[in-house]
Amino acid sequence: MTSIRKGLLQLVFSGSYMKRWNDKLRPMELWEVDKQAHKMIVAWLLFLCNTRSMSEAQRTEVGNGIIEGGLFEYFYRLVITDIKPPVFYQIKANPEHYEQLTKWVLSQLHPRVRPLGGAFWERLEAYFLLPSEHTLAEDILEAAHMWASSWEFQLIKGVNPWDDELEAIEANFAEKLEAKSHLHGVSEITAGPHSALGRLAHLCGQLRFQKRWSQIPRIPETSVLGHMFIVASYAFCMNLVLETGQRRRMNTFFSGLFHDLPELLTRDIISPVKRSVQPIGEMIKEYEEQELTRRVLSPLQSGGHSDVAQTLSYYLGLEAGSEFADTVRENGVVRRVEWDNFASQWDRDELDPKDGRVVKVCDHLAAFIEAYTSTRNGINTDQLQQALWRLRSQYSQVSLGELHIGALLADFD
Repeated sequence: MTSIRKGLLQLVFSGSYMKRWNDKLRPMELWEVDKQAHKMIVAWLLFLCNTRSMSEAQRTEVGNGIIEGGLFEYFYRLVITDIKPPVFYQIKANPEHYEQLTKWVLSQLHPRVRPLGGAFWERLEAYFLLPSEHTLAEDILEAAHMWASSWEFQLIKGVNPWDDELEAIEANFAEKLEAKSHLHGVSEITAGPHSALGRLAHLCGQLRFQKRWSQIPRIPETSVLGHMFIVASYAFCMNLVLETGQRRRMNTFFSGLFHDLPELLTRDIISPVKRSVQPIGEMIKEYEEQELTRRVLSPLQSGGHSDVAQTLSYYLGLEAGSEFADTVRENGVVRRVEWDNFASQWDRDELDPKDGRVVKVCDHLAAFIEAYTSTRNGINTDQLQQALWRLRSQYSQVSLGELHIGALLADFD
């Protein structure tokens, strides 16, 4: 029987501890989970740009390949931790050494990832151990990885003028990105914020500077950007356990990946403020939609990427009234549906289903992990204890199909 367990949730969250560029002077700490979020956002942009001529079935297959490949690489990275890229590439160049390292990594991942199901685990093993033709999904992930790492590099470059490695690192990024210039969208993203895609990629990167729970001390602090990736990862894993269709699974991941994008425009307004007086919540939502249109959607449309704007609008629930709405698209029209009828009625790829309820649950689940981890690390404030109590109470009797959320939270004692 497939399931999600405490160990998997903590594994995904552990990227919030993992420092990047740990041998360089940094103006701020850079965390692995933020890099992964940025990478997957760029991968989504490249995915849309490079699958426009494909059938919907082919696009869905590539989209799921990108998501699973991204998760597999993230899990691998969490285990090998702080091995410098040049050292890792030397290991990878030696098939025998790489196989030994990979088998050890898989042994560490097995107890936490295998409960998601035998098929998922077999795909993870095959991704690293079995030779295969280089796929479009892998090509896109490599380009997104290089661009997101290069973006980070620009943050630290100016404060490390004496570092004799910088020139080689920068040249390597340029060479690797040039090798991916055949992919549609790469040249536009690398052109920077003067292009529509580059602008969105840079805007999303700024969410790593924005801390969640900013009024409450926590260890670790988490950014809005990293939180979005954690929610997306949890949501994808939940869809695996619920055995949803491929399209629903893909849409749910990317919906989670973008669900807090409006906070780029409004910052992290806590729920009690939004709910204090009804007109305030409505005013905030109206402002968010106006700014999304002005700063994100309109530039994409005028830049020749109407499909990107339309898909992002769907993921953010602008037509449905909420990013957490369960929706389908019938004949181009977005409609809300009941989650309880999703599996029996609406989970068909041709309806482009999006699982908003799962994203909402995972949003709260990520908040619970953030609060729980801080208390375990010695930050035991009233606000964190109240958050834990509120979320435990809210989900004590909640199930999503066979997945009991209250039982999952009960593991955290």
